[in-house]
Amino acid sequence: MSKHGKVLVAMSGGIDSTVSAMMLHEEGYEVVGITMKTWDYANSGGNKKETGCCSLDSINDARQVAVDMGFHHFIVDIREEFGDYVIDNFVDEYMAGRTPNPCVLCNTHIKWSSLLKRADMLDCEFIATGHYAKIAELDGRKYITKGKDERKDQSYVLWGLSQECLNRSRFPIGGMSKPDVRKLAYEMGYADLSKKAESFEICFVPDNDYRGFLKRRVADIGDLEGGNFLNASGEVLGQHNGYPFYTIGQRKGLGLAFGEPMYVTKINPQDNTVVLGKVGELLRNGMRVSQVNSMKYPEIPAGIEATTQIRYNDGGTLAKLTPNGTDVNVEFYANVRGVAPGQSAVFYEGDDVIGGGLIYGSFNNGNN
Repeated sequence: MSKHGKVLVAMSGGIDSTVSAMMLHEEGYEVVGITMKTWDYANSGGNKKETGCCSLDSINDARQVAVDMGFHHFIVDIREEFGDYVIDNFVDEYMAGRTPNPCVLCNTHIKWSSLLKRADMLDCEFIATGHYAKIAELDGRKYITKGKDERKDQSYVLWGLSQECLNRSRFPIGGMSKPDVRKLAYEMGYADLSKKAESFEICFVPDNDYRGFLKRRVADIGDLEGGNFLNASGEVLGQHNGYPFYTIGQRKGLGLAFGEPMYVTKINPQDNTVVLGKVGELLRNGMRVSQVNSMKYPEIPAGIEATTQIRYNDGGTLAKLTPNGTDVNVEFYANVRGVAPGQSAVFYEGDDVIGGGLIYGSFNNGNN
Protein backbone atom coordinates (compact mmCIF):
# COMPACT_ATOMS: atom_id res chain seq x y z
CA MET A 1 0.00 0.00 0.00
CA SER A 2 1.43 3.37 -1.03
CA LYS A 3 1.81 6.21 1.43
CA HIS A 4 -0.20 8.78 -0.53
CA GLY A 5 -2.37 6.75 -2.88
CA LYS A 6 -2.31 5.72 -6.51
CA VAL A 7 -1.77 8.34 -9.23
CA LEU A 8 -1.97 8.14 -13.01
CA VAL A 9 0.69 10.39 -14.54
CA ALA A 10 0.41 11.68 -18.10
CA MET A 11 3.90 11.14 -19.52
CA SER A 12 4.66 12.71 -22.88
CA GLY A 13 8.34 11.78 -22.75
CA GLY A 14 9.31 15.40 -22.13
CA ILE A 15 11.21 16.63 -19.11
CA ASP A 16 8.28 18.22 -17.25
CA SER A 17 5.97 15.20 -17.18
CA THR A 18 8.88 12.80 -16.59
CA VAL A 19 10.17 14.74 -13.60
CA SER A 20 6.59 14.94 -12.29
CA ALA A 21 6.35 11.14 -12.36
CA MET A 22 9.73 10.74 -10.68
CA MET A 23 8.83 13.23 -7.94
CA LEU A 24 5.56 11.51 -7.13
CA HIS A 25 7.31 8.13 -7.09
CA GLU A 26 9.93 9.46 -4.66
CA GLU A 27 7.21 11.00 -2.47
CA GLY A 28 5.62 7.60 -1.97
CA TYR A 29 2.75 7.58 -4.44
CA GLU A 30 2.00 4.41 -6.37
CA VAL A 31 2.67 5.77 -9.84
CA VAL A 32 1.19 4.50 -13.08
CA GLY A 33 2.47 6.17 -16.22
CA ILE A 34 0.34 6.72 -19.30
CA THR A 35 1.33 8.10 -22.70
CA MET A 36 -1.50 9.18 -24.95
CA LYS A 37 -1.05 8.89 -28.69
CA THR A 38 -3.07 11.86 -29.93
CA TRP A 39 -1.88 12.31 -33.47
CA ASP A 40 -0.11 10.43 -36.24
CA TYR A 41 2.12 13.01 -37.88
CA ALA A 42 2.51 10.88 -41.00
CA ASN A 43 -1.10 11.75 -41.79
CA SER A 44 -0.57 15.51 -41.58
CA GLY A 45 1.39 15.80 -44.80
CA GLY A 46 3.99 18.06 -43.21
CA ASN A 47 7.61 18.11 -44.26
CA LYS A 48 9.29 18.10 -40.87
CA LYS A 49 10.56 15.09 -38.91
CA GLU A 50 8.11 13.88 -36.28
CA THR A 51 8.91 15.29 -32.86
CA GLY A 52 7.13 15.99 -29.60
CA CYS A 53 4.61 14.07 -27.56
CA CYS A 54 3.38 11.71 -30.27
CA SER A 55 6.73 10.60 -31.64
CA LEU A 56 8.08 7.08 -31.13
CA ASP A 57 11.19 8.49 -29.43
CA SER A 58 9.10 10.36 -26.86
CA ILE A 59 6.96 7.30 -26.14
CA ASN A 60 10.10 5.20 -25.66
CA ASP A 61 11.62 7.84 -23.37
CA ALA A 62 8.54 7.78 -21.14
CA ARG A 63 8.49 3.99 -21.02
CA GLN A 64 12.20 3.80 -20.16
CA VAL A 65 11.79 6.00 -17.09
CA ALA A 66 8.93 3.80 -15.90
CA VAL A 67 11.08 0.70 -16.35
CA ASP A 68 14.00 2.34 -14.52
CA MET A 69 11.87 3.36 -11.56
CA GLY A 70 9.81 0.20 -11.45
CA PHE A 71 6.28 1.42 -12.10
CA HIS A 72 3.73 0.42 -14.73
CA HIS A 73 3.41 2.33 -18.00
CA PHE A 74 0.65 2.18 -20.60
CA ILE A 75 0.27 3.62 -24.10
CA VAL A 76 -3.26 4.65 -25.05
CA ASP A 77 -4.37 5.45 -28.59
CA ILE A 78 -6.83 8.37 -28.48
CA ARG A 79 -6.24 9.57 -32.04
CA GLU A 80 -9.85 9.08 -33.03
CA GLU A 81 -11.39 11.04 -30.17
CA PHE A 82 -8.67 13.70 -30.36
CA GLY A 83 -9.05 14.13 -34.10
CA ASP A 84 -12.83 14.20 -34.08
CA TYR A 85 -12.94 16.90 -31.43
CA VAL A 86 -9.76 18.97 -31.34
CA ILE A 87 -8.64 18.89 -34.97
CA ASP A 88 -12.11 19.22 -36.44
CA ASN A 89 -12.77 22.16 -34.13
CA PHE A 90 -9.44 23.72 -35.12
CA VAL A 91 -10.40 23.60 -38.80
CA ASP A 92 -14.00 24.68 -38.20
CA GLU A 93 -12.94 27.71 -36.17
CA TYR A 94 -10.57 29.02 -38.84
CA MET A 95 -13.25 28.44 -41.47
CA ALA A 96 -15.62 30.50 -39.30
CA GLY A 97 -13.14 33.38 -39.22
CA ARG A 98 -12.04 32.81 -35.65
CA THR A 99 -8.64 31.99 -34.10
CA PRO A 100 -8.76 28.78 -32.01
CA ASN A 101 -6.54 27.66 -29.15
CA PRO A 102 -6.46 23.86 -29.49
CA CYS A 103 -4.39 23.34 -26.32
CA VAL A 104 -7.22 24.73 -24.18
CA LEU A 105 -9.78 22.54 -25.92
CA CYS A 106 -7.55 19.47 -25.59
CA ASN A 107 -7.03 20.01 -21.86
CA THR A 108 -10.69 20.64 -21.14
CA HIS A 109 -12.41 18.04 -23.29
CA ILE A 110 -9.85 15.39 -24.22
CA LYS A 111 -6.79 15.08 -22.00
CA TRP A 112 -8.47 15.25 -18.59
CA SER A 113 -11.48 13.24 -19.73
CA SER A 114 -9.22 10.50 -21.07
CA LEU A 115 -7.05 10.55 -17.96
CA LEU A 116 -9.99 10.32 -15.56
CA LYS A 117 -11.54 7.47 -17.53
CA ARG A 118 -8.29 5.49 -17.48
CA ALA A 119 -7.64 6.41 -13.83
CA ASP A 120 -10.97 4.86 -12.88
CA MET A 121 -10.17 1.74 -14.89
CA LEU A 122 -6.84 1.41 -13.07
CA ASP A 123 -8.19 2.30 -9.60
CA CYS A 124 -6.13 5.51 -9.42
CA GLU A 125 -7.38 8.16 -7.00
CA PHE A 126 -5.44 10.94 -8.68
CA ILE A 127 -4.12 12.10 -12.03
CA ALA A 128 -1.02 14.24 -12.56
CA THR A 129 0.55 16.25 -15.37
CA GLY A 130 3.68 18.30 -15.89
CA HIS A 131 1.94 21.68 -16.08
CA TYR A 132 3.49 24.76 -14.49
CA ALA A 133 0.49 25.65 -12.35
CA LYS A 134 -0.77 25.09 -8.82
CA ILE A 135 -4.09 24.21 -7.22
CA ALA A 136 -5.55 26.15 -4.27
CA GLU A 137 -8.82 25.91 -2.37
CA LEU A 138 -11.41 28.41 -1.12
CA ASP A 139 -14.61 27.43 0.73
CA GLY A 140 -14.38 23.88 -0.58
CA ARG A 141 -13.78 24.90 -4.22
CA LYS A 142 -10.54 24.11 -5.99
CA TYR A 143 -9.06 26.56 -8.47
CA ILE A 144 -5.93 27.08 -10.51
CA THR A 145 -3.29 29.56 -9.44
CA LYS A 146 -0.18 30.58 -11.34
CA GLY A 147 2.96 28.47 -11.26
CA LYS A 148 6.10 29.71 -9.57
CA ASP A 149 7.98 30.19 -12.85
CA GLU A 150 6.34 33.23 -14.44
CA ARG A 151 7.99 32.52 -17.79
CA LYS A 152 6.57 28.99 -17.90
CA ASP A 153 3.23 29.51 -16.16
CA GLN A 154 0.47 27.51 -17.87
CA SER A 155 -2.55 28.56 -15.83
CA TYR A 156 -3.97 30.27 -18.93
CA VAL A 157 -4.63 26.97 -20.73
CA LEU A 158 -6.30 25.33 -17.71
CA TRP A 159 -9.27 27.66 -17.17
CA GLY A 160 -11.78 25.07 -18.42
CA LEU A 161 -11.09 22.36 -15.83
CA SER A 162 -14.10 21.28 -13.79
CA GLN A 163 -14.22 20.81 -10.03
CA GLU A 164 -14.16 17.05 -10.57
CA CYS A 165 -10.93 17.36 -12.53
CA LEU A 166 -9.32 19.73 -10.04
CA ASN A 167 -10.22 17.59 -7.04
CA ARG A 168 -8.27 14.68 -8.49
CA SER A 169 -5.39 16.55 -10.14
CA ARG A 170 -1.80 17.02 -9.04
CA PHE A 171 0.80 19.37 -10.55
CA PRO A 172 4.11 18.30 -8.97
CA ILE A 173 6.33 20.93 -10.65
CA GLY A 174 3.96 23.88 -10.19
CA GLY A 175 6.11 25.25 -7.37
CA MET A 176 9.37 24.90 -9.30
CA SER A 177 11.24 26.88 -11.92
CA LYS A 178 12.28 25.33 -15.22
CA PRO A 179 16.00 25.43 -14.26
CA ASP A 180 15.13 23.61 -11.03
CA VAL A 181 13.29 20.93 -13.01
CA ARG A 182 16.29 20.44 -15.30
CA LYS A 183 18.62 20.30 -12.30
CA LEU A 184 16.47 17.67 -10.60
CA ALA A 185 16.42 15.52 -13.74
CA TYR A 186 20.22 15.70 -13.86
CA GLU A 187 20.57 14.84 -10.17
CA MET A 188 18.32 11.82 -10.61
CA GLY A 189 20.62 10.44 -13.28
CA TYR A 190 18.94 11.66 -16.46
CA ALA A 191 21.54 13.99 -17.96
CA ASP A 192 20.15 13.70 -21.50
CA LEU A 193 16.64 14.46 -20.30
CA SER A 194 17.86 17.53 -18.43
CA LYS A 195 19.03 18.99 -21.75
CA LYS A 196 16.00 17.97 -23.80
CA ALA A 197 14.67 20.75 -26.00
CA GLU A 198 11.09 21.96 -25.67
CA SER A 199 8.45 22.10 -28.38
CA PHE A 200 6.26 25.18 -28.67
CA GLU A 201 4.29 23.97 -31.68
CA ILE A 202 0.77 22.63 -31.91
CA CYS A 203 1.21 18.86 -31.65
CA PHE A 204 -0.66 18.12 -34.89
CA VAL A 205 1.02 20.96 -36.80
CA PRO A 206 4.69 20.20 -36.03
CA ASP A 207 5.98 22.29 -38.93
CA ASN A 208 4.14 25.27 -37.37
CA ASP A 209 2.42 25.99 -40.70
CA TYR A 210 -1.28 26.07 -39.88
CA ARG A 211 -2.10 27.47 -43.33
CA GLY A 212 -0.52 24.46 -44.99
CA PHE A 213 -2.40 22.22 -42.58
CA LEU A 214 -5.71 23.84 -43.54
CA LYS A 215 -4.93 23.44 -47.23
CA ARG A 216 -4.40 19.73 -46.70
CA ARG A 217 -7.58 19.33 -44.64
CA VAL A 218 -10.07 21.48 -46.61
CA ALA A 219 -10.41 20.34 -50.21
CA ASP A 220 -12.01 23.49 -51.67
CA ILE A 221 -10.15 26.08 -49.59
CA GLY A 222 -8.35 27.27 -52.75
CA ASP A 223 -11.67 28.63 -54.03
CA LEU A 224 -11.42 31.40 -51.42
CA GLU A 225 -8.30 32.91 -52.98
CA GLY A 226 -8.92 36.30 -54.54
CA GLY A 227 -11.27 37.76 -51.94
CA ASN A 228 -11.01 41.46 -51.14
CA PHE A 229 -9.02 43.33 -48.55
CA LEU A 230 -11.17 46.26 -47.42
CA ASN A 231 -10.67 49.30 -45.22
CA ALA A 232 -13.18 50.28 -42.54
CA SER A 233 -15.13 52.30 -45.12
CA GLY A 234 -15.53 49.29 -47.39
CA GLU A 235 -13.07 50.43 -50.05
CA VAL A 236 -11.18 47.64 -51.82
CA LEU A 237 -7.45 47.71 -51.05
CA GLY A 238 -6.42 44.56 -52.91
CA GLN A 239 -6.91 40.81 -53.00
CA HIS A 240 -6.03 38.19 -50.38
CA ASN A 241 -5.33 34.44 -50.36
CA GLY A 242 -8.51 33.42 -48.53
CA TYR A 243 -9.88 34.67 -45.20
CA PRO A 244 -8.94 31.53 -43.14
CA PHE A 245 -5.27 32.38 -43.64
CA TYR A 246 -5.44 35.58 -41.60
CA THR A 247 -5.79 36.38 -37.91
CA ILE A 248 -6.81 39.50 -36.00
CA GLY A 249 -3.78 41.72 -35.41
CA GLN A 250 -1.72 40.22 -38.25
CA ARG A 251 0.61 42.69 -39.97
CA LYS A 252 3.14 40.58 -41.86
CA GLY A 253 2.36 38.41 -44.86
CA LEU A 254 -0.43 40.57 -46.27
CA GLY A 255 1.27 40.76 -49.66
CA LEU A 256 0.51 44.47 -50.11
CA ALA A 257 2.49 47.65 -49.54
CA PHE A 258 0.70 50.64 -47.98
CA GLY A 259 3.50 52.98 -46.98
CA GLU A 260 2.54 52.49 -43.31
CA PRO A 261 1.82 49.45 -41.13
CA MET A 262 -1.62 47.94 -41.67
CA TYR A 263 -3.22 45.22 -39.59
CA VAL A 264 -6.07 42.73 -39.88
CA THR A 265 -8.93 44.21 -37.82
CA LYS A 266 -11.86 42.04 -38.90
CA ILE A 267 -12.53 38.81 -40.80
CA ASN A 268 -15.82 38.28 -42.67
CA PRO A 269 -16.32 34.63 -43.71
CA GLN A 270 -19.75 35.30 -45.19
CA ASP A 271 -18.34 37.33 -48.09
CA ASN A 272 -14.67 36.28 -47.95
CA THR A 273 -13.40 39.74 -47.05
CA VAL A 274 -10.67 40.82 -44.65
CA VAL A 275 -10.70 44.34 -43.16
CA LEU A 276 -7.40 46.16 -42.68
CA GLY A 277 -6.68 49.23 -40.59
CA LYS A 278 -4.05 51.19 -38.73
CA VAL A 279 -2.90 50.10 -35.31
CA GLY A 280 -5.43 52.35 -33.59
CA GLU A 281 -8.25 50.46 -35.28
CA LEU A 282 -7.19 47.31 -33.42
CA LEU A 283 -7.89 48.86 -30.02
CA ARG A 284 -10.91 47.71 -28.03
CA ASN A 285 -12.10 48.39 -24.49
CA GLY A 286 -14.70 45.68 -24.20
CA MET A 287 -15.53 42.14 -25.22
CA ARG A 288 -18.07 39.39 -24.72
CA VAL A 289 -16.86 36.04 -23.40
CA SER A 290 -18.91 32.87 -23.85
CA GLN A 291 -18.77 29.28 -22.52
CA VAL A 292 -17.52 30.65 -19.20
CA ASN A 293 -16.23 28.33 -16.49
CA SER A 294 -16.25 29.95 -13.06
CA MET A 295 -13.47 28.37 -11.05
CA LYS A 296 -12.62 30.21 -7.83
CA TYR A 297 -16.22 31.15 -7.04
CA PRO A 298 -19.49 29.28 -7.73
CA GLU A 299 -20.34 32.11 -10.16
CA ILE A 300 -18.41 35.06 -11.56
CA PRO A 301 -19.21 37.86 -9.06
CA ALA A 302 -21.03 40.77 -10.70
CA GLY A 303 -18.80 43.83 -10.97
CA ILE A 304 -15.64 42.09 -9.81
CA GLU A 305 -12.39 43.58 -11.08
CA ALA A 306 -9.98 41.12 -12.62
CA THR A 307 -6.79 41.18 -14.64
CA THR A 308 -7.97 39.72 -17.91
CA GLN A 309 -5.59 37.91 -20.24
CA ILE A 310 -6.64 37.56 -23.89
CA ARG A 311 -3.79 35.41 -25.21
CA TYR A 312 -1.01 33.22 -23.87
CA ASN A 313 1.85 35.33 -22.42
CA ASP A 314 -0.30 38.46 -22.55
CA GLY A 315 0.40 40.51 -19.44
CA GLY A 316 -3.31 41.06 -18.85
CA THR A 317 -5.39 44.23 -18.43
CA LEU A 318 -7.55 45.23 -15.47
CA ALA A 319 -11.25 45.01 -16.28
CA LYS A 320 -14.71 44.87 -14.73
CA LEU A 321 -16.66 41.66 -15.25
CA THR A 322 -20.44 41.61 -15.61
CA PRO A 323 -22.19 38.24 -16.00
CA ASN A 324 -24.80 38.18 -18.75
CA GLY A 325 -26.60 34.86 -18.67
CA THR A 326 -24.02 32.20 -19.46
CA ASP A 327 -21.67 34.87 -20.86
CA VAL A 328 -19.56 37.59 -19.26
CA ASN A 329 -19.20 41.15 -20.51
CA VAL A 330 -15.70 42.52 -19.96
CA GLU A 331 -15.04 46.26 -19.71
CA PHE A 332 -11.33 47.04 -19.85
CA TYR A 333 -9.94 50.02 -17.95
CA ALA A 334 -7.42 50.59 -20.73
CA ASN A 335 -7.59 49.88 -24.43
CA VAL A 336 -6.32 46.47 -25.48
CA ARG A 337 -4.99 45.50 -28.86
CA GLY A 338 -5.98 42.59 -31.05
CA VAL A 339 -8.95 40.96 -29.32
CA ALA A 340 -9.43 37.83 -31.43
CA PRO A 341 -12.71 35.86 -31.36
CA GLY A 342 -12.02 32.18 -30.66
CA GLN A 343 -9.13 32.84 -28.30
CA SER A 344 -9.43 32.31 -24.55
CA ALA A 345 -10.02 35.06 -22.03
CA VAL A 346 -8.85 34.20 -18.51
CA PHE A 347 -9.76 36.26 -15.43
CA TYR A 348 -7.19 36.60 -12.63
CA GLU A 349 -7.45 37.85 -9.08
CA GLY A 350 -3.78 38.24 -8.26
CA ASP A 351 -2.33 34.86 -9.22
CA ASP A 352 -5.66 33.08 -8.85
CA VAL A 353 -7.78 32.05 -11.84
CA ILE A 354 -11.34 33.27 -11.22
CA GLY A 355 -12.44 31.62 -14.44
CA GLY A 356 -12.30 31.93 -18.18
CA GLY A 357 -14.09 31.44 -21.45
CA LEU A 358 -13.92 31.93 -25.20
CA ILE A 359 -13.89 35.38 -26.75
CA TYR A 360 -17.12 35.76 -28.71
CA GLY A 361 -16.73 39.34 -29.91
CA SER A 362 -15.28 42.74 -29.03
CA PHE A 363 -16.49 46.32 -28.95
CA ASN A 364 -15.30 49.85 -28.31
CA ASN A 365 -17.75 51.99 -26.37
CA GLY A 366 -15.67 55.15 -26.70
CA ASN A 367 -15.16 55.67 -22.99
CA ASN A 368 -11.38 55.13 -23.07
